[in-house]
This record gives sequence, structure tokens and C-alpha cells, in this order.
Amino acid sequence: MVLLAGIAACSPGGQDHRVEFVDEAPASEVIEGDDPTATALATSSALFESADVAVVAAADSAEALGSLSAEARLPLLVGTDSAVTEELDRLGADILVTAAGTDLGELAEGREVIEVDPASDDAADSLPEVAVDEEPAGASAFVDPDDPAAAQAVAMANVEAAGGTVVEVSGGDPRFNGDTVAATRDALGEDGSGTGGLLAVGAGFGSAEEFAGNVQTALTVPELPGGGQVAFPGRRMVAAYGSPGVPSLGILGEQDLESTIERVTELAEDYEPHSEVPVVPAFEIITTVASASPGPDGNYSTELDAELIREWVDAAGEAGVYVVLDLQPGHTDFLTQAKLYEDLLREPHVGLALDPEWRLKPGQRHMAQIGSVPAAEINETADWLAQLTAENGLPQKVFILHQFSHGMITDRQDVDTSHPELAMLLHADGHGTPDLKMGTWNALQEGLPEGIRMAWKNFYDEDTPTFTPEQTYEVEPRPWFVSYQ
Repeated sequence: MVLLAGIAACSPGGQDHRVEFVDEAPASEVIEGDDPTATALATSSALFESADVAVVAAADSAEALGSLSAEARLPLLVGTDSAVTEELDRLGADILVTAAGTDLGELAEGREVIEVDPASDDAADSLPEVAVDEEPAGASAFVDPDDPAAAQAVAMANVEAAGGTVVEVSGGDPRFNGDTVAATRDALGEDGSGTGGLLAVGAGFGSAEEFAGNVQTALTVPELPGGGQVAFPGRRMVAAYGSPGVPSLGILGEQDLESTIERVTELAEDYEPHSEVPVVPAFEIITTVASASPGPDGNYSTELDAELIREWVDAAGEAGVYVVLDLQPGHTDFLTQAKLYEDLLREPHVGLALDPEWRLKPGQRHMAQIGSVPAAEINETADWLAQLTAENGLPQKVFILHQFSHGMITDRQDVDTSHPELAMLLHADGHGTPDLKMGTWNALQEGLPEGIRMAWKNFYDEDTPTFTPEQTYEVEPRPWFVSYQ
């Protein structure tokens, strides 16, 4: 046992009081956090085995007394109802600390009550001497700073009192970024076999089942470039678009592999000052290239050898660059071509883009007609990619739909956006003057299915002028993925 420093007063007879923590905190638990009384009861029962001294607060003094309870390593309870009485009995608390003037009612019967001014710097001097368990409960509290629950302060106080840590998890998701993944692994061990626990405070973390699933992903699934296992909103991406060795198709093909990595890394760095989240460099590789002739297979699409792309995928992964494989299928359907690159799509840092401009109907030719695709074909491809992701234990994949006119996706309202394995983006391919680009951008958002984020393309040759990084991120909504052609 260790004695708390700075707590001078002793209980009658010099008998020390004790606080004991649980040997093992819950592996993962969600506490809604809307009710301070319920939150205090849940965290107290989860973390404290026993406590001869407890802090009891009214709702309006809970936050102030929480700071005192955390410092003194004592459980904090809120309210005076029967459930609080039962918890005090379970703890064995015979001394109650409360704010001066608080009416504890029946809670005070048979117990010593110490009233303090929680705002006072010397409030801790009024407390009895307490011997605190040397082994903390080992719990971490996850709280969402973007959606603070009413009782977060109560939960945080009990976790800190039990020797745990509080971690801010934006979006209520432990997969959010590298920091939240690291915090999850620190709490539970790299493989989940540790003795720590996680208490997620707030409805934003989802149900207990959802949270447990996200925790398991954070523990076991490879991370994306930039950290975490969900693509957005924890990062934005800036990509070099094109095909290796073909300068006419975009900047990706204007230099060798090593120089392309350097170029796109510098592009991403140019965007960093204008972003509230990290900006990750990316490749968008045209993997099947629309062709003017039918070719040996008659589909007006040239499928690049997977081994050529493998060199770029592997080098990108080592450099922290995300990769999107872009399909221009001609008379072939998207799913058939996607399956040609299944091994590459099993990589954790590789996503997929569908470009309907180059999806031809029978009798059509590139540059004579603009291609299109029905939602059913998109959904079929998305279903397959989501299943591939889940079966191989992969992080969320970026899944891009290119579009510059409504006719390119004939029934876009029917696109299925329900796959949690996919981060779906609509990539606005409009070029020209700023007014023309913004007109296309705004028109494409009309009727956009919920769950699809927006992406933007900058053209060096066709835009007049090309937007700067600052101007690009002034576009509303701010694009999550920007490519350069």
C-alpha cells in the first residue's frame, strides 16, 4: 500500500482507511454518459472493489468534486437515490465527502460526513488518511471531444481515481487514427490479452457490440498510411493521378517511381498548413487504360500487368503512400477487371476507383460517346470489395466513383453506401475555369446519397488556372481526396 501525499488529517484512533481497486477492469464497456448518477454508479462498480471513503456529489457539484475525488483516489457517486445507497454498502464506505451544504438525506445515516469547499485549494486537507491499492484498476476512459456526454467528467474522475488514463477519441471510434489505435493497444495489449480495460463514455461509441468490434479491429488489423484503420475523417489524401510511364495520362507517369513518391509527398506537404487533420500522399494509378482500338480481347481497354503495378504498390507502402487502382474498363464490367488485381487489393493500403466515363455500352467507342454505369454494377463491385476486405482482416478501403455529369451514373440514388468496410468518395472530374469547376462540383452534390464524401481533381493543363492548395481547401465541402492530372 502507499499513502497519498498531501492528505494530513487522520481518522479517529489513527486507523487508516483503505481503497481497493478491481483486479481486472472490463475489457470493453460502453457507458452512455447522459445521466451523471448512472455513469458514476457504472464506473464505480467497474473499477472499485471497496472504499472506506467515498465522495458523494449533487448534480451541480459533480464536476468540481470530481477533481477532488480523482486527486484523493476515491470513488465519486452522484445523487442520493437507493442505487447510490446500495453502491456505498457494496463499497463498505463509512465516511462520505461532499460539498458544504449538500443534503445527503438517508445516505448520511450511520456514516460520518465531511463537508468541503471543492473550490478551495486546501480541500484535500480535510480528508481522512487513506491507504490506496498499489495496483491500479488498469482502465482507460475513451471520451469523444467532438460529442461530449453530460457525465464525461464523472467518468473521467473515477477512471483517474482508479489509476487509469483518459484518452480523447474523435468520432467515437478507436480505429480513428494512430493515436487511438495506440491507446487501445496500450490498454489491452497488442493482442488483447492484457489485463487493462476500456470504458467508452457516450452514445457516440455505439452499442457495446459495435464498440467491442471496433476495439478488436484496432487491436488486430493493419493500419493505413498515417495510422488508424478508417480512411476518413482522420486524414485527407492528395494523389498523383496517371499511369506508370505514360506522361500524357497524368503526373504519375511523368517521372520514375522514386521521383513520383517524392513529388506526391511534397504535394501533400503543401496541403498540410491548410488542413485540420494529417494529409497523406497517394497514387491513383490508371490500371486498366481506355484504348482507341479493341485490342486482342476486344474490350477497348488495356489491362496493365499486375506485376508492373506491384512494384509501385510495394514502394508506395514502404513510403507511407496510399494507392488507388483506377479502372477504365471499356466493354468489360468493373467487377471482372477488379478481380484481375485481387492480390493487390488484398494489401491494406490499396483501394479502388471506378471511372464510368470509360465504361462503354455495346457499339460505343471511346471519345465518340461518354460511358456510363448503372448503380447495380457499382454495388456488385462494392459488395465484392467489402467482402474481400472483411475476409482478409483489412482496414477500410477507399472506394472512388468518378463523375462529371449526372448521366455517367444512371441511377446514383440506388448506390449502396452501407458497407462499413468501404470509404466511398464521389470524385468530381470537372475541369476548366473556376466557375465551370464549381458548377460541376455543386451540381454533383445534388441528390448525393448519404455516406458518400466528396473528392476533387486539379488539372495542370486543362484548368485555367490550376487551383492552389489553399484555394482547393477553400472549396465547400472541403474535399477529402484531391488528385492531380
